[in-house]
Amino acid sequence: MRIFTAALATETNTFSPICIDRRAFEASLYAPPGEHPETPTLCTAPITVGRRVAAKNGWQLIEGTATWADPAGLVNRETYEGLRDEILDQLRAAMPVDAVVLGLHGAMVADGYEDPEGDLLTRVREIVGPDILVCAELDPHSHLTAKRAAASNFFVYFKEFPHTDFVDRAEDLWRIVVDTLEGRVTPVMSIFDCRMIDVYPTSRDPMRSFVDKLMRIEKEDADVLSLSVIHGFMAGDVSEMGTKLLAVTNGKPEKGASLARELGLELFSHRGTFIMPQIDEKQAVSEALAASKGPVVIADVWDNPGGGTAGDATVLLEELLARGATDVAVGTIWDPMAVQICMAAGEGAEIPLRFGAKSAPGTGHPVDGTVRVVKLVRDAEMRFGESFAPFGDAAHIVFNGIDIILNSTRAQSFDPSLFSVMGIDPTAKKVLVIKSTNHFYASFSKIASEILYCSAGTPYPNNPAKTDYKRAPKNIWPKVADPHAEGRGPNRA
Repeated sequence: MRIFTAALATETNTFSPICIDRRAFEASLYAPPGEHPETPTLCTAPITVGRRVAAKNGWQLIEGTATWADPAGLVNRETYEGLRDEILDQLRAAMPVDAVVLGLHGAMVADGYEDPEGDLLTRVREIVGPDILVCAELDPHSHLTAKRAAASNFFVYFKEFPHTDFVDRAEDLWRIVVDTLEGRVTPVMSIFDCRMIDVYPTSRDPMRSFVDKLMRIEKEDADVLSLSVIHGFMAGDVSEMGTKLLAVTNGKPEKGASLARELGLELFSHRGTFIMPQIDEKQAVSEALAASKGPVVIADVWDNPGGGTAGDATVLLEELLARGATDVAVGTIWDPMAVQICMAAGEGAEIPLRFGAKSAPGTGHPVDGTVRVVKLVRDAEMRFGESFAPFGDAAHIVFNGIDIILNSTRAQSFDPSLFSVMGIDPTAKKVLVIKSTNHFYASFSKIASEILYCSAGTPYPNNPAKTDYKRAPKNIWPKVADPHAEGRGPNRA
């Protein structure tokens, strides 16, 4: 067997002011054919798992380019077309192949392309023809479009949020690939549109129990090859935005459709109960400072670079400064210019500095004052499971008794190693401020005495009922109270 694999991925917040060009991909991950590291990034596990599977089966794995850009706004048209064509040219050169196995995100939007993944998959299908297996692993915070489904045999999505299972799901993907190529199964997809958009952390119920149920069904029903919840991405204003339920069965599309509908309506019945309770910055700081022991983790959930924001909001920092808080570490505030100034000044320098809150309204105010540069790290990385996430050149500064990490490559706060690599012991601090919605939970929950989810400022469009969508469906909860109701007009929420 000859199998082609590649990865092209990013998550597009169409409301974000931060545009993506080729440099953004190169800053996060750009690996030409054969140069992908042994450990995967979030959307490249099909390549690393594929190496093991191909070696075990004596197959030839032909690697194309693997590239990933940290989430932001619109992707530059030339950048998308260039990376797309690079991979397509590699596929043409690899022909004939028996399968194409891709790592995608699923929420990319480029200038002139509302559905880049659908565009890429359609072009892949045109190259390989109708009979070659085409499949992909994707992030659930994405859009499942009719175009990409029509061009592919099957998809597998991460089940967990935080995404701790991207390697496990890549193994599921390859298990179905092997069984298909060896003639044991014929995967078909059945999709149910839940007509809702929400946030679904699997670290708590009801989503924890729902995902456990999906895995039980996969284990117990031989006809079911894979079940996925496509959460959707509420900051992606596209025409097929929303939550969907995907069932991949062994040649049983009607059974898959019935199961997808049943599970999708069950998910819909829990609408509005999934997301963690949130408090504002004043209450978060008050509770953190009053805690008897630390570290208390305050998650700045809506200034999350993993959702495409800049990650430079200072709302929580301003509140901490106003309270005279110390024994606090903030990781991170994205400010490449401030990092550059600190790098030029050197470790130990005391300099006047303005940093933060430069990207957009609703992110607070730039902070001005004299800071001490404690530690500088080129090309800093933190752990993310078995992988590493870069956050660029970084500076550890101290301002009014608060330790602050400034970074030059936007990245959410995945792991406490974010602090330790910058010379800060996270377990010794009373309060840790991080920027992440839920990916932090798997690792920070191991050291936190308490976790507070804080909604501070408005860097991210986090209320779909009020978000000014231009393209997204109108008949979707919470825009509509019950879009599944029959025989009634739109019942406005």
